[in-house]
Amino acid sequence: LFVFFLERDLENGCVDKRTLLCLFLPREKEREREKETRSVAIPSLSLSFFLNTVALCESEKRRRYYMERSVRANFSPLGATASSSSESSLNTSWCRRRSAPRRRGLRRRRLAFLAMNSGGRHDNDGENDDDDAGRRRRMTIATHVYEELSEAEQKGLLKRPRVDFTSIANVVDPIVEKVRDEGDAAVLEFTEKFDKVRPTPLVEKIERFPPPTLDPTAREAFDVAFENIKKFHEAQAKNGEVDVTTMAGVRCRRVARPIGSVGLYVPGGTAVLPSTALMLAVPAMIAKCPIVVLATPPLKDGTICPEVLYCAKKSGVTHILKAGGAQAVAAMGYGTETCPKVDKIFGPGNQFVTAAKMNLQNSDAMCAIDMPAGPSEVLVVADKDANPSHVAADLLSQAEHGPDSQVVLVVTPDVNVENIVEEVRVQANKLPRAEITEKALSHSYCVIVKDMDEVVKFSNAYAPEHLIVNVEDPESLLPSLDNAGSIFMGRYTPESVGDYASGTNHVLPTYGFSRMYSGVSLDSFIKHMTVQELTKEGIETLGPHVAKMAEVEGLDAHRLAVTLRLGLDE
Repeated sequence: LFVFFLERDLENGCVDKRTLLCLFLPREKEREREKETRSVAIPSLSLSFFLNTVALCESEKRRRYYMERSVRANFSPLGATASSSSESSLNTSWCRRRSAPRRRGLRRRRLAFLAMNSGGRHDNDGENDDDDAGRRRRMTIATHVYEELSEAEQKGLLKRPRVDFTSIANVVDPIVEKVRDEGDAAVLEFTEKFDKVRPTPLVEKIERFPPPTLDPTAREAFDVAFENIKKFHEAQAKNGEVDVTTMAGVRCRRVARPIGSVGLYVPGGTAVLPSTALMLAVPAMIAKCPIVVLATPPLKDGTICPEVLYCAKKSGVTHILKAGGAQAVAAMGYGTETCPKVDKIFGPGNQFVTAAKMNLQNSDAMCAIDMPAGPSEVLVVADKDANPSHVAADLLSQAEHGPDSQVVLVVTPDVNVENIVEEVRVQANKLPRAEITEKALSHSYCVIVKDMDEVVKFSNAYAPEHLIVNVEDPESLLPSLDNAGSIFMGRYTPESVGDYASGTNHVLPTYGFSRMYSGVSLDSFIKHMTVQELTKEGIETLGPHVAKMAEVEGLDAHRLAVTLRLGLDE
């Protein structure tokens, strides 16, 4: 068939020898001959069959050439060309399995190039193949072989997408200052500017809102999530109190008190997140915080998302601030005419919300924040038996959060990366938020390490917000996993369950901060005080030691406070 169609096309003048050479020569030669072949007319249907036949009939030498070039392009350190020494050490079967997408990409590009030169069009289910191929190439993640990277490149993999906090602060700081000085008027001004709505009133007590109307299945889903979150966070209260007698007559305790006033930020920009209202309000309710202000951007008609309102009413929120962004954070941090001042602000948000929280923490507002945060992220560990469609879906579930999100896949050499990457492409192109996902995937990647010990080592160094362990025996890895906001174990635990309804909290440290911060918990809404009480026996036993330590440190008043009680000084 190859010979038949080749001879027919040559006889009909559809293709000449120069075009044939372009199909097989390296791209450098292809570029040199591009101008010479521009006038060649090639019917797209005949060409499509011809190129598919060529792909099946290439010689072993030429096939290996493409395989090696594919490995250099797709699996070299951070996209760089691999050295000849590293090429020679590549396992051929490993190369063959991973080079197929690259070969298909080469065929599509040649097809588009030749069809363009002939003025023709190759149909593919009614879509332009060149445009479709371009989009499919974008919906993918880069792949790196960890051992082939330099030390600097290995460290580079641990870095998140860069955020220009200086330029963001230049926008946010004036907003925060104006809200501090002008109160409600400034909040309304910025809300009207950014959200195109002027809510009236700006702040309302929760009881003033009528019960929202929800779809029955949605109501049931939120009720289930509420119960699970409540159950998990109530269990955390059991370890709060401490009462110990450290020595005879010396009693030490730790007692808990709720934070008096807390602010909960629930995003409402590209995605409304009623689940965040549950994650923040439920532990605040269990902690018995007296004042709970929930801030969320209003809808275009000035109302609040019904699902957010339902979760807020169910979870004990006391006030609703109908504003979002830096202006809402500033209103809660400093307080306004109608918005109570809060002592601590919780919740995720975009870069401007995060910058406003950081501003308040370092200002005279006397307002704490839950944790420093950056864009959402996930690291997925998969073994050779992990379902590629499940792995791809887990990656994309974080990529669709925002254009600055990052997703990372860590595997060993026996995993078929090609199948996972292809599944990412297929699923990503079907997502409603495909444009956002595409941007997130552009700075995401897969890294291949030599064994599971290296997988754990890389994960701990990256310190992800979400860590999915999709392996046969995840429990064996858990003792070695030290840095992660939340971990999802096994084949049947997608990150989505933690985001919504398993019971754990989805407000987690990102940007590598899980090395030193925990996610939101009941303790986040509680402050602990230590209490000590000594009897006469206690001061007589412990006092001389305290007096001596104070003398060593040169703090005589400290010494006297003890010795006077012991009757040693007059």
